[in-house]
Amino acid sequence: MATKPNGKSPVSSASDEKVMFFRDVSLGPHETQLRFRLIHFWEAWNPIKKTLIGLEMLLIDEQGTVIQGFISPSRIEKYLGKMERGKVYKLDNFYGSSNKSVYRVSDHAVTVSFSWNSELSDLQNITTPFDEDRFRFHTYEVFEANCDLKGDLYDVVGHMKLVNGHTLTESPVLDEVQIAAARHLLVHVQLHGGPVIKLYLWDQVATEFCRKFKSCETTPTVLLVTTVNTKRLGGTLALTSMSSSRGFMDYDVQPTIDYFGWLSSNPAIAEQVDAEVVTKRETMTIGELFSYIKQESAKEAFFECTATIDDVVHGYAWYYISCSGCHSKVTKGPTSLICTNNKCGKVNVDGVAQYMARLSVYDNSEQAVFVLLGDAGHALTGKHASELVSNYFEANANEGVDQEVPVPEALINTIGQSHKFCVKVTKHNLSGKTRALTVTKILPLDTPTETVTSAGTNISATSNETSQTGNDVCESSKSRVGAADAGSKRSGDNAKVEKAKRPKSGK
Repeated sequence: MATKPNGKSPVSSASDEKVMFFRDVSLGPHETQLRFRLIHFWEAWNPIKKTLIGLEMLLIDEQGTVIQGFISPSRIEKYLGKMERGKVYKLDNFYGSSNKSVYRVSDHAVTVSFSWNSELSDLQNITTPFDEDRFRFHTYEVFEANCDLKGDLYDVVGHMKLVNGHTLTESPVLDEVQIAAARHLLVHVQLHGGPVIKLYLWDQVATEFCRKFKSCETTPTVLLVTTVNTKRLGGTLALTSMSSSRGFMDYDVQPTIDYFGWLSSNPAIAEQVDAEVVTKRETMTIGELFSYIKQESAKEAFFECTATIDDVVHGYAWYYISCSGCHSKVTKGPTSLICTNNKCGKVNVDGVAQYMARLSVYDNSEQAVFVLLGDAGHALTGKHASELVSNYFEANANEGVDQEVPVPEALINTIGQSHKFCVKVTKHNLSGKTRALTVTKILPLDTPTETVTSAGTNISATSNETSQTGNDVCESSKSRVGAADAGSKRSGDNAKVEKAKRPKSGK
């Protein structure tokens, strides 16, 4: 063994090159070589500022030691074209920096950071085998102890029970629409004969899950997801995927092969389902919803919340005029109404009134403003917005077309009522543009608890909505989330509130 001139790190000699093992990497600059397999790499983003932090990596050397790697944004272009998951590389010159304290994916205290003089190249003529991967599995008790601490991200493997509220034998568990635009999936997984836990898969991880699930010749039953974050949602312990997460099934890697074999020898385990976890709705109080929105890893999602209506918020139009075809908001052109949805783009459209009422609500934890949309308004009042607007102008035939329509009695009569609301946390909530929460459905308080939860039944709606933007967003009930976002944005910008107008025909 030789020593660097500064005496910091031991290195070994291989031919004329100085080679260091991961176990010997310390803080500071190193003019030596590392040899490793690139297990995985992913982009790390600041969820608040929406800026790229850098490219993170998971590396394993010939001794089986795993370490994290990092490339700053200014250097990504230099190396990204050379990087391929699973390939073996050598890295000359690097800097040892302290491993981050939040969302760590390896046990090593040091991160290998690419520096100004780093050189990455393929390792040719490999004589020493490098492991393909390395996982960090922990028990349910460890996940529970680490809940909401933003600490280490561990791997989980178990037996899939339900996917989006469906048992694995139901067909189809996932439809083609969800595969094309999967952004949020809920999988119930039983951990090695232990409890059933909810596992939320987001964005690319959800999309990859769909692709793998549908491509399997037989229905997969074992799922392994790496670097999951432990959170408590609606009072229930849950695991959520991160940008660093990867998913494997049945025969993909050795741990899933081993688990599949164990499951085959214990058929009784496969038939057990924790009914309480499976059937429990994803419910949150208003206070819990606001706490969720503040979390760095929060995503657009649906939740259920029971609240009492305190008032109809004044100073806002309680409805908007929509395109009769796609239900997006319309604007007034020189001679007709024009749809604002670029994908629709119709002119001379018929204007149809849709709910966009703001309700002041409260529960035992907090007060909030709920924005009532489309069919949710009809479910609450028993009246369509178009019917209420038409009734007003029929009763007030002498009013001009620009007359503001007052809040109808049908809405006022809901004050004091308690309901279970299906609310969506939108991108505007997450960006801090508004605290108003979008209501997409009204659920009666005495509705029996169903297996398909708001994070299950509404998954397809979430997938469809999060793949679109602005007024092009629609919930499965055709309520326009984009319209609520537009209204919320006007409030956040302190813009003048647009008065409700009489719907007009462009013909």
